[in-house]
Amino acid sequence: MTTPAPTELSPAQAALARRLDDALPQTQCTRCGYPDCQGYARAIAAGEAPINQCPPGGAEGIARLAELTGARPIPLNPANGHEGPRAVAVIDEAWCIGCTLCIKACPVDCIVGASKKMHTVVEPDCTGCELCVPACPVDCISMLPVTGERTGWAAWSAGQAEQARAQYAFRQMRVARDQRENDERLAAKAAHKLADLENQTLHTDPDTIARKRAVIEAAMARSRALRSKAPE
Repeated sequence: MTTPAPTELSPAQAALARRLDDALPQTQCTRCGYPDCQGYARAIAAGEAPINQCPPGGAEGIARLAELTGARPIPLNPANGHEGPRAVAVIDEAWCIGCTLCIKACPVDCIVGASKKMHTVVEPDCTGCELCVPACPVDCISMLPVTGERTGWAAWSAGQAEQARAQYAFRQMRVARDQRENDERLAAKAAHKLADLENQTLHTDPDTIARKRAVIEAAMARSRALRSKAPE
C-alpha cells in the first residue's frame, strides 16, 4: 500500500479530523487506504477521501461520519472491503516458526513471542485488522469470527476503540524509541571506528584513510538526520 502524504490542515479542519478520528473504530486495519484511522480522518477532513471506506465501522460508522461532515450517507465502498462479524487472529502454534513477522505487522502489539519461539495472540487486544495474515510466511494464522451475526459498531464498542487507540499510540512510541536507540548505537559505533581510524593515520596510506573517513562520516551524518526526524 502506498502511504498518502500527510495533509496540512487548517485549524477548523484539524478540529474536525479529531472528531472524525473519535468516530472511527481504531482497528488500524489500513483497509481505508490510509496508514491508520487518524490518517483517514485527516483525509476526510481535508476533503480528500469519502466517508465510506471503513469496513470495520460499517454502515453505522458511515452514518456517524456523515453526521459530523454534513455529507449524505452512502454505501460502503466494496473496493475497501465488506462489513462483517468481527474476527480475531488465531495462530496454529504447531506450524509457527517464530519468524516474528506477525509481531512486527500487528498495529496494537497483541501478538507475543520471540524469535524462533512459538507466538500467540492476546485475543482481548486483537482488533481483527488482519495485517498479520499476509505477513505470515507459513500461513499459520487464520481469522476466527467471534461476534456471531453482529457487525460494524454492533460488534465493537467505544471502550474497545479507546483501548486499541492507546495500544496503537504506545506501539508507535515504542517503535520510534527502538529506532532512535538503534541509531544512537550505530552512531556510537561509527564514532568509535572514526577514533580508531585517527589512531591509524601514522601507519596507513593517506588516501585509504581519507576514503574510510568519508564513509564513516557519511554514515554518522545519515544517523544524525534520522534522529532529527524521529518523533520524541
